[in-house]
Amino acid sequence: MRLLHLAWPHLLVHLARSRDPGLPVDAPIVVGGRPWDDAVVLDASRVARDLGVRHGIPLGHAARLVPEARFVPPRPAEDAAAVEAALDALAAFSPSVAGTSDPADPAFGMLEAQVDGLEPLWGPEPALAARVAAALAPLLPGRPRVAIAGTRFAAALAARTGGGNPDGAGGGTREEIVIVPTGADAVFLAPFPARTLTRDPDVRGRLARLGIARVGQVAAIPRSALVARFEAEGERLHARANGIEDVLFRPRRPPQRMTLALPVEPPVEDLEALRFILRRLGRALAGQLDARGEAAGRARLVLDLDRTFAPAIDAGGPPPATVVLEQRFPEPTADAEAVERLLLERLARQPVPAPVERIELGLAEVGPATGQQLTLFVPQANRSARLAWQLARLAVRYGPEQVVRVALDDPDAPLPEARWSWRPVEAGGP
Repeated sequence: MRLLHLAWPHLLVHLARSRDPGLPVDAPIVVGGRPWDDAVVLDASRVARDLGVRHGIPLGHAARLVPEARFVPPRPAEDAAAVEAALDALAAFSPSVAGTSDPADPAFGMLEAQVDGLEPLWGPEPALAARVAAALAPLLPGRPRVAIAGTRFAAALAARTGGGNPDGAGGGTREEIVIVPTGADAVFLAPFPARTLTRDPDVRGRLARLGIARVGQVAAIPRSALVARFEAEGERLHARANGIEDVLFRPRRPPQRMTLALPVEPPVEDLEALRFILRRLGRALAGQLDARGEAAGRARLVLDLDRTFAPAIDAGGPPPATVVLEQRFPEPTADAEAVERLLLERLARQPVPAPVERIELGLAEVGPATGQQLTLFVPQANRSARLAWQLARLAVRYGPEQVVRVALDDPDAPLPEARWSWRPVEAGGP
């Protein structure tokens, strides 16, 4: 899996400054409430942090540390709305996004997106990351730290360090966008200090006493030895050091329907031109499904039409503004080519009455992909599945009433005509 990580450090302070330009840049700012409020610090500016203010300490304690600080009451509804708008904008690039809009959550200001299969839509990963950062720039103040990697831990660390000095000292150069090559998470992590693998101070101390200073050294230790020494934390150390995902990516809205859309400029109605765009959308969505081991059971194709110069339809009125096609699959699938062929049959049978200016493809009924038992001696054992797709395409082309299939009802029935029957092919419709 490939994950895009965007981080806005101390976003609450930036949001407070964007709402109140009068807040001085070089003065200590504490977000969370007034000094006498029974609450904790949610965020603090760099000057306040340098004086000892930390997330989660009581506001009264922060006032004793920095009595001259400007204490700003929280605005949770406005802060949450800003992040929700950013998540909606991010969802235009990927159907699988994650992030919290709760300002009290320590992860506030960190957004993630699954980017598997999106290259046909948005270009290579560096171009995609740059597009996303530019789209979100007007929505959240400050410049995000952006990285793409194969695991959440590697992506977050790459964004935090910017590809600079792994020790966090001077001498490194920070990159605005860091791309960890596919399969190279362990190589990227190897020079970082071993303490970055865990937040447990006891485990950090024990690693130092054992002389284990780098992540690469942890990766070289057998998993069983780490588990014997550090128990459950040892398993996490081994996974992170070796570039193995230890916390599965879970979209904030589990997608029962994954949707992507593209504008068509200029609008077209030629089937071959629509095929090209449909293929890009289908491959992107199929890549997302395949990376999570899932499959979809139904497709929904929405075509927005440009009716400016469209002729009137037979009834005498203008064509509809939108054409919606629902298509059920013979079996759950993540095969982009099979989906494309089936939808093209629908478009060939039902030509669009006007040029298309926007295409939206959604895959619904998303669930875990099921395996198929293959036989040992018979090649092409999945021919029955291919036959089901061929029958579905024929039913779309000629109509479901023209294509039927044989179903065995009771093989042991005494009368031959009671042993089987003709059944319609499930071709179209939700």
